[in-house]
Amino acid sequence: HVQLVESGGGSVQAGGSLNLSCTASGYTYKYNCMGWFRQAPAEEREMVAYIYSGGSTTDYHASVKGRFTISRDTANTVYLRMNSLKFEDTAVYYCAISDTCAALHLGYWGQGTQVTVS
Repeated sequence: HVQLVESGGGSVQAGGSLNLSCTASGYTYKYNCMGWFRQAPAEEREMVAYIYSGGSTTDYHASVKGRFTISRDTANTVYLRMNSLKFEDTAVYYCAISDTCAALHLGYWGQGTQVTVS
């Protein structure tokens, strides 16, 4: 069983920055992909960014490319640096972990952290 704990959400004005972090615990050794999803009210959940293994592969949603950076400093901790935040970035952000990035949406999820941009 794997547990994920996110932190770092909050409220910020448009143009500001926030850092999210997520630490996985438990039986994590085979889960090479970690990433972030978000869901705004009345919107579909969408993948924001993911990072595979030691950081060799990353990918981003088109709307956040150039503004968000995903990184991973240990096998079990992933970060999301969010710059130039926009109102439309407002959502609950969820961390996820899986053995493959293609199946990230089917892996383990955290409880979510609210990001509000005004």
